[in-house]
Amino acid sequence: MALSERRLIRAEADFGIANKLWRISWLYIVLLCMLAGVGYLALYSAAGGSPEPYAAKHILRFGFGLVIMVALAMIDIRLIARLSWVAYAGGIALLVLVLKMGHVGKGAQRWIDLGGTLWQPSELMKLALILALAHWFHKASWERMGNPLFLIPPILAVLVPVGLILKEPNLGTAVICAVVGGVVFLGAGVRWWKVALVAGLIVIVAPIAYDHLHDYQRARITTFMNPESDPLGAGYNIIQSRIALGSGGMWGKGFLQGTQGHLNFLPEKQTDFIFTMFAEEFGMVGGLALMGLLATIIVGGLLIGLRCRHQYGRLLALGISTNFFMYVFVNIAMVTGSIPVGGVPLPLVSHGGSAMIMVMIGMGLLMSVHVHRDVEFPDGRDET
Repeated sequence: MALSERRLIRAEADFGIANKLWRISWLYIVLLCMLAGVGYLALYSAAGGSPEPYAAKHILRFGFGLVIMVALAMIDIRLIARLSWVAYAGGIALLVLVLKMGHVGKGAQRWIDLGGTLWQPSELMKLALILALAHWFHKASWERMGNPLFLIPPILAVLVPVGLILKEPNLGTAVICAVVGGVVFLGAGVRWWKVALVAGLIVIVAPIAYDHLHDYQRARITTFMNPESDPLGAGYNIIQSRIALGSGGMWGKGFLQGTQGHLNFLPEKQTDFIFTMFAEEFGMVGGLALMGLLATIIVGGLLIGLRCRHQYGRLLALGISTNFFMYVFVNIAMVTGSIPVGGVPLPLVSHGGSAMIMVMIGMGLLMSVHVHRDVEFPDGRDET
């Protein structure tokens, strides 16, 4: 591409709100709307065929999230980059605050009560970590990437929030946070064996960490290995989930006809086990179609990163797409019994206010990468 043509593209990227609205990927937003629509149907069914109390709130929150998403897409990605470490510091402060005075529920202290709505600072922290790591690595030369001292600050930037989240305790989110951080490291060009070395150290200390887990966390791991050992206690959730998935068959029992869900055998059917309820009613075909829609959204996010001309945007898109993937992977693997049960929602499908808003904030950052994919970073590595 000629220099004059490239400058024209970058000038257009900085030109007004109207041009930025034109550059938004509206097809991607349609995909998100389709996913939220699936969530509406599933939550409508979870309430026994009523928009209250789940489905109506779900669609209102999604509409609010769309406004946030478009607003974030209008913000210059370079301004977002300058505020990356501010967001990180704010996330750490909220994690400390939740440990001091957070709301306690189900044996964990993970939430802050804001006006009657419970928010999880750990969800915000995942996005703040991605922003901080993208900012740290976007201006790094290959020579600096090979310097172990250069990697100490970002490693600490991952370990600090992971440690604070583990203290809540919230093992699932802590693992997701660590995985997302590791993927950004790899995307930035850190040698794979260095990331593998850190992962190996984590595996070595895992038995020690197991001894410090809460009783209910150890029960989840034990039950994962043999759910039938406690069919009416710790193993009840996964056993009922498997029954519901199997009873759906190929084509499902039909909308509003799921027996496990509507007879209240299926636990947490509006949140953690929403995929199970959907698959019981729409069968394996419906479940695969939903997984295909989720996969399309993930791949679309990665493609936005690949089209971006600056390293900050590429790493930001990679981190946000990985975070979305981890939501999907952990939730579906959990309800199918592939991993221990944990409280991770299916994005834009499960009921829950703070999780949806955090997902939409992430999508807004992703869309800002797309809108500002051709801008120049004066202190970064611009790609031609």
